[in-house]
Amino acid sequence: MATEKMHNAKSAKNDEFYTQLTDVSKELMHYKQYFKDKIVFCNCDDPTWSAFWKYFHLNFSALGLKKLISTHYDKNAPTYKIEYTGNDDNDISAGTITRLEGNGDFRNQECLDLLDASDIVVTNPPFSLFREFVTTLVEHKKDYLIIGNTNALACMEIFKLFQADAIRTGYTNYNVGMFFRIPDTFEKYTKIENGHKMARVSTSCWFTSLPVKKH
Repeated sequence: MATEKMHNAKSAKNDEFYTQLTDVSKELMHYKQYFKDKIVFCNCDDPTWSAFWKYFHLNFSALGLKKLISTHYDKNAPTYKIEYTGNDDNDISAGTITRLEGNGDFRNQECLDLLDASDIVVTNPPFSLFREFVTTLVEHKKDYLIIGNTNALACMEIFKLFQADAIRTGYTNYNVGMFFRIPDTFEKYTKIENGHKMARVSTSCWFTSLPVKKH
């Protein structure tokens, strides 16, 4: 059932699977030393609800970050980016908002320019574009910590990186898969939690270019 959800998402190009803050915190606790004085880019995240934005904003000073950047995506219209450099960590709305010329797609040149200006990408990229997303990060020589489908390891591009120890699976072992919040318009879901529909994807895991003691 979970695998079916993943395939359906890919076929329909419907990638609205939203990560929970508990899952972000559980994995990122292992990499805290790698974020000091770094610019973190969340390039697939709406900061109004993104667990990644919330985690880094709330822990900005504790991690010693230099800057946090997030780009909002809108399929049909120009959108915005938001940048935060500290001083008000507990207010997750704090940050400088700037309009983008495009729709915030990670492949747009203005988003690629932000990528080049950053150090580490941390996000949950679209399921349907995972290979292209990783390829973009590798081409731009950026470290990353992202969520993907374990089946991606069977793809030649990803498998070659795995062989070369250039991509690693993370620390968190999801025996029953990860639960993602999904839009209320989705007909298929696993459970209702706090009034929101949740879907379980059993083949989800973390992928990273950062050092992992055991992966």
